[in-house]
Amino acid sequence: MRSSLKQLLTVAFGLFVVFFAIPTLAQNHSDTTAEQHKEVAHKSEGEFNVAETILEHIKDDYSWHLFGHTSVSLPVILYTDKGLDIFSSKNLLDEHHEPVVYNSKYSYKLFEGKLKVAKADGTLDEENTAKIWDFSITKNVASLFISVIILLVVFISVGKAYNKRGVTSAPKGLQSFIEPVIVFIRDGVAKPAIGSHYGKFMPFLLTIFFLILINNFLGLIPFMPGGANLSGNIAFTMILAVFVFIVVNFNGNKHYWQHIFWMPGMHWSMKLFLAPIELVGVFVKPISLMIRLFANITAGHVLVLSLICLIFIFKTAYASAIAVPFAVFISLIECLVAFLQAYIFTMLSAMYIGMATVEHHHEDHH
Repeated sequence: MRSSLKQLLTVAFGLFVVFFAIPTLAQNHSDTTAEQHKEVAHKSEGEFNVAETILEHIKDDYSWHLFGHTSVSLPVILYTDKGLDIFSSKNLLDEHHEPVVYNSKYSYKLFEGKLKVAKADGTLDEENTAKIWDFSITKNVASLFISVIILLVVFISVGKAYNKRGVTSAPKGLQSFIEPVIVFIRDGVAKPAIGSHYGKFMPFLLTIFFLILINNFLGLIPFMPGGANLSGNIAFTMILAVFVFIVVNFNGNKHYWQHIFWMPGMHWSMKLFLAPIELVGVFVKPISLMIRLFANITAGHVLVLSLICLIFIFKTAYASAIAVPFAVFISLIECLVAFLQAYIFTMLSAMYIGMATVEHHHEDHH
């Protein structure tokens, strides 16, 4: 009886699949095909380009975008074989924010966001492009100036407050905010990594930390004077890494260079084997600093922008209800990342300085 009931249920389930499931799948397939045709038609009309939108917001630019087609024009400064050429970036775009040719000492045009020399027909002139040197005040450069001004205003005012009240008095205003951070960098980063002679490198470490921190926070502000992706620019992180490289190697003592080229306590054959590896490590350390800061900050911006783009992709209230809270949450995480990346860059810089300046006593090890 039980086996007959089981067979009956099996047959009923099979009939259900045949009469209901297969037509449903066919209907879904037809709906999917219709959606695909609709998508192709939509693409032909021009759909929302996610990659272009994200890259436009994280890359450098010759103007500072505010909203819609409204932007703040920045000065374009070019040094050419015909002399200095200075003009406003508004001459490079039309009323629809599309690149146009601007005629001056050369004919200039934006090609994928880069200013280059154009021919009469508007195409790229590679021969004359090589003759110009671009010293323009781009969005990242302007953001760097803003961060430097903020640094000067903050620390000059804090320094005047210390001169007025004295070091022993209780901090007030900006002092109460800046002093714990300075003490944290001194006691938590410089002293453990460098040792007793940490004071020599404190101005350098504090400058790096606050410069990266301010630019990280400015990059999280979606409107002017924020919105520039300076810490996510490989040129900016490279310059910081180059300064760390110079400070580390110019202050390296004889023990530091001895451990690189002729490591003590090893057979000469191993020394010949390890010397090239240690020499490569001298250059790998600043490169790792450069890539780490660039990759982490850029990845955070891309993630937030990707979540926002979901709203324009799906164009539904449900997408907004999901994307906006996630974007806000990731933005809050980015505030923590902004501090962590400044701290990590400063900490590793201090460690490299400490490795280069520490005194080794090999006889104590024996």
